[in-house]
Formats: sequence, structure tokens, C-alpha cells
Amino acid sequence: MTLRERITEDMKTAMRSGDKDRLGLIRMLQAAIKQREVDERITLDDAQTLSVIEKMIKQRRESVAQFETGGRADLVAKENAEIDVLSIYLPAQLSPEELDALVKDAIAETAASSVKDMGKVMAIVKGKAAGRADMGAVGARVKALLGA
Repeated sequence: MTLRERITEDMKTAMRSGDKDRLGLIRMLQAAIKQREVDERITLDDAQTLSVIEKMIKQRRESVAQFETGGRADLVAKENAEIDVLSIYLPAQLSPEELDALVKDAIAETAASSVKDMGKVMAIVKGKAAGRADMGAVGARVKALLGA
């Protein structure tokens, strides 16, 4: 079952159960996927669908930070609930140890020696960790290892 099929099945389940919040979010996800397909004139595969989901999660995390600054606990809770629903579609996240090993392998593979080589390392890590790690945290980890 592809990721798109799983999302469609979850939408049907939410419709049957009457879960309006979940249904609205899944419909929003499907609209974002469809919008990207129309814009780029392609049919998204699972990896591209994951990137749409990651983008939506990133947007919600940014909103949470802004709502916390503004003291809007109700909106923070809503955004966090949406993050939880969207996270269901992501593959299992890498542990810190697995991430470190992946970064060290990429550094060895590219023979990176300084922060100037960060782009080469990130390109390799991004391909291997797509959807399984927060790229912001990965970037910070790469920078720390190259700067040390």
C-alpha cells in the first residue's frame, strides 16, 4: 500500500468515525499533495509525498513557536495535535546514535575536513535520512562534528 493510499484510507476511516478535526487535516494534506502534483505536472511517489508531510509539520512547528510567544495555549495544543496526526505518516525516526553513525559515515565518505564541506555531507545524509530525522538537527550535528 502506497503512502497516498494509506492517507486515503485514513480519510475514509475519519469520515466514518465522525472525527472532524482529523478529517479536515487529512483533507488539507491531500490538497497539498494534489497542489504540488498540479504545479509540477507529476504524480508524487512516496518520497515526494513524505516531503510534503515534512513541510506541513515544519510549518506547524513554526506556528507553535509563534503561538507560545503570543501566549495562545489553545492554538499551541491544536497545532501539536496536528503534528501528532501528520507524524503517523513519517517512517520511524533515527535514534541519536544512528544519526551520529550516519553523519560520521558521510563525513568519511566525502573526506570532509571543515565546515566548508558541510554541503557535501548534508547531501549524502539527506538522501539516507529523508523523513527519518529533522534536517535542522542533522545540520547542527554535522556542523558540530566538522567544527570539532
